[in-house]
Amino acid sequence: MEIHVDHHMYFAASRRPEALIAKLGETAAPVRGDSISTGVNTSEPGLIPNMNIAAQTAAISDKKETIPVRNMFLTLTGSPGSGKSTQGKALAERYGIPHISIGKILRKEITDGTTLGHLVEPYVKSGDLAPSHLIAAVVKNRLSQPDCKNGFILDGYPRKMDDTGCMEQITKDLGINNLKMVCIKADPEVIIDRLKDRRVCDNGHEYDLKNNPPKKEGVCDTDGLPIKQRDDDKPETIRHRFEVFKEETLPVMEYFKSKNQYGEVNGNAGIDVVGKRLFELLDPKEANGEQ
Repeated sequence: MEIHVDHHMYFAASRRPEALIAKLGETAAPVRGDSISTGVNTSEPGLIPNMNIAAQTAAISDKKETIPVRNMFLTLTGSPGSGKSTQGKALAERYGIPHISIGKILRKEITDGTTLGHLVEPYVKSGDLAPSHLIAAVVKNRLSQPDCKNGFILDGYPRKMDDTGCMEQITKDLGINNLKMVCIKADPEVIIDRLKDRRVCDNGHEYDLKNNPPKKEGVCDTDGLPIKQRDDDKPETIRHRFEVFKEETLPVMEYFKSKNQYGEVNGNAGIDVVGKRLFELLDPKEANGEQ
């Protein structure tokens, strides 16, 4: 069933999401997570995404280079377009824990036309941050899954100070007391040049037209879907995202620094160089069990 909702209703729903849920009357194979103080009833049909579909986490590798870890709970942040998704997957493979991209979950919900997707779509398209009370329930539900017991790479949350209180409550409820933030910092000019060639299919498979193009122009190698530029990769949106990052996310980074739970790497270099910097930052302590 196709549902059309105007943007005025979207933004009103950021304050009263239950109103849009009632208006839509839509179900989307929900997974019912425990309710937390997020302003959202997490038992509402369609609001919590189906984790078997939406949480497209990186497959855990059994390769010899994997370094099994315990209690590595990381939140990965960084400048817009700094390669968090690419590096998050590499970290997940190295340490044998899941990479959880909140942005990818939300974009999948938008593509599928779910209630959650309708709620967050205007924020994602404009490069703004979705309301904390919508995202927190999704985060807790995903981190409660069994594959997160030894750790996780959480990509894209918390992103603003309103999120930190929710995240503290989530980690407290789950018995996690050593969450650390890792940041990939890059310059705006570098990112704008980098993202002008990024393309993605509706299932989230990413390509770089210069360095990693699809075998057939305009078509995803994996599922045959058309690839396109994301709305939030366009230059004008990237500049806006950097402004949002400075205003909203820098205070979160300072918050983690004040708790001595923060590390960062320079993300202006290529993928392999940045990946090596992340391994050097994380391997000596977490990978060797020195918590």
